[in-house]
Amino acid sequence: MILLLGGTRETAAMAEALTAAGYRAIVSTATEIPLSVGDSPDIVRRKGPLIEGDMAALIREKKIKAIVDVTHPYAAHVRATAERVAGRLGIPYLTFVRPGVLSGEDGVSMAANHEDAARLAFETGKPVLLTVGSKNVRPYAEESRRAGVPLMARVLAHPESIEACLKAGIPEERILTGRGPFTVEENLQLIRRFGIGVIVTKDSGEAGGVRAKLEAARIERCRLVVVQRPALSSKNRFDRIEDVVHALKRWSLSPPTNTSSTSRNTVTSWVQCRNR
Repeated sequence: MILLLGGTRETAAMAEALTAAGYRAIVSTATEIPLSVGDSPDIVRRKGPLIEGDMAALIREKKIKAIVDVTHPYAAHVRATAERVAGRLGIPYLTFVRPGVLSGEDGVSMAANHEDAARLAFETGKPVLLTVGSKNVRPYAEESRRAGVPLMARVLAHPESIEACLKAGIPEERILTGRGPFTVEENLQLIRRFGIGVIVTKDSGEAGGVRAKLEAARIERCRLVVVQRPALSSKNRFDRIEDVVHALKRWSLSPPTNTSSTSRNTVTSWVQCRNR
C-alpha cells in the first residue's frame, strides 16, 4: 500500500499510474474540496489534515510501504512532515514537484516571502489582485490598510478560504471566488473590472495557470509579483510521474500483483496520453 499525499491536479494521474503498475494507494487530501483521485478500485481516499502523529499511526495501521507526495509546490510544511515521518519509520519518501515556469521575465518581481511580496505589491499605489490562496492573506491585508490601496483576493469558493479572508480584514465584496486555472480572458476581465495594477501569484507551474496570469499582466501592463518557491531538501524529487513509479521499483517495492514489462509500458503510455 502506498500513501499518496494529494490535492493537486496531478493527484489522479499519479494514483492511476501507481495502480496501473500494480500498487494500491490511499490518497490523502487535507480538505474535502472536490478532486479527482482516479477510478481504480485499488484507490481509496481519506480527507482531513494529517499531523505528524496521525500520519505515523496511519502508516502503521495500513502497513504503508512508501509515501508519494504530490502536494502543492508551496506546501513546505506538509512535505517536511511527510519526509520526517518516512525517515523515522524507515520507509521511502518520494516527492513529485511540477516544474516552475517563471524565471527572470520582464515585468516579474520575485519576492522571498509573503511579507516581501506584500511590500512590493503595494508600493506602486495601484489596486492589487492577490492569487496566492487564503492561508497567507494577512500580510497583504495589513499592507493594504497601511497603504490605503484596494486589495482583491481570489480564493477557492470554500467556507474556510472565505473565512480566512474575512478574519484578515478583507471586505466581503473584495473576496473573489472560483477554481482555476483561469484563462487569459478571465484574468483580463478581473483586471479591467477592478482597475488592477499589480498581480501577486506563486510559480505553481503550467497546471496553476501562471502563464495565463503573466500574459494578462503583459497585455494590461500590470506588475507581476511572484512569491518564490520554498527550498526542498529531499533528494528523491521527480518532475515526471513515470519516474516516481520506476523509483518505487528500484527500491524493490514490488507491487502485490506481478508487474510485467507490458504493465510497465502501460504506465508510461498512460501518463503520456494524460499529458497530451
